[in-house]
Amino acid sequence: MNSYRSLSLVVSLSLPLGVGCERLAPPPAHEQHDAAPASAAAEPSAGEPAAAATEPAARPAGELAIEPGELPVTSDRYPAPARLVAVGDLHGDIAATRRALRLAGAIDQGDHWIGGELVVVQTGDQLDRGDDEQAILELLAKVQREAAAAGGAVHLLNGNHEFMNALGDLRYVTPGGFADFEDAPGVDTARPELAKIMAQAPEQARARVAAFWPGQPWAKELAKRNTIVVVGDSVFVHGGVTPTWAGQIETINNESRQWLAGERAEPPAAVVDSDGPVWTRRYSDGPDQADCEQLGQALKIIGVQRMVVGHTVHTEGVVSACDERVWMIDVGMANYYGGPVQVLDIQGEQVAVLSESRAIGEDAG
Repeated sequence: MNSYRSLSLVVSLSLPLGVGCERLAPPPAHEQHDAAPASAAAEPSAGEPAAAATEPAARPAGELAIEPGELPVTSDRYPAPARLVAVGDLHGDIAATRRALRLAGAIDQGDHWIGGELVVVQTGDQLDRGDDEQAILELLAKVQREAAAAGGAVHLLNGNHEFMNALGDLRYVTPGGFADFEDAPGVDTARPELAKIMAQAPEQARARVAAFWPGQPWAKELAKRNTIVVVGDSVFVHGGVTPTWAGQIETINNESRQWLAGERAEPPAAVVDSDGPVWTRRYSDGPDQADCEQLGQALKIIGVQRMVVGHTVHTEGVVSACDERVWMIDVGMANYYGGPVQVLDIQGEQVAVLSESRAIGEDAG
């Protein structure tokens, strides 16, 4: 894994302005499934929706807008709540994020928690493809604190795009995404390895590289999350859990957090494996492509009934496969894709897809 780490953080100076960094190692094969050309991160092609932009909220100089604190992660497994809602990929769109949380019954119009003992799981990919990333990170952290105080919970997972940013792969960052992190406080650019990378980076990418470098401020915020979480009879993950990784959930979570926090030199294998938990598409490519045999083996090892995944965009809406043992909840709700806002509602054995035009509790069909 050392070679991947060293190559992934080399910055190309030949990229157009507004694109930033590109790792020299080839991306995992599965990444190509939804990958756009590098230039698309800065300028969407004709007919493609442009990324939404939001004015970043003002914050005190020298302070992260997210309050510092101990890692809120206390476990890899949690008991089933009365009501559980899963939210898919957000990709830099704060408006879609708010709409999804309101649809879930989690927040009011003032962005305050109203969910009581509701449990929300967001399956990663808050970053990239849109300009509102910092606003999303701040909102989710605030709502997470308010939920805990009210007896509920918000579990935030890291997807492949969170890890890509920590690896220096910034191909999907928008111009606004670079600008939004130019004033990130607490960055230690004196670290020799980071200083070397920043010296090679295009000027407009340097602040972003520094902010998300393992051990730096925003990477430490990502280190407060799991990669995989089990809640009741459901396992939640960005890409999917194959049998190879199904017995290593605690290790995957611990090693990923340690690496993001700067306490581990190399990224864990699970983060960079093309068939790993944040990259695999074995279960998410659609109802006819899901590997039901592998899914069944993984669920048996984990000891749950269903898996909920994001990662692969289904703008037609949430879909399931393998007799509803896997649910694919990345509906492309971000402006970049133009999909619908939908969330997955789990209450006991009942699973429902909630849309903005459908009421809570309506059968998923």
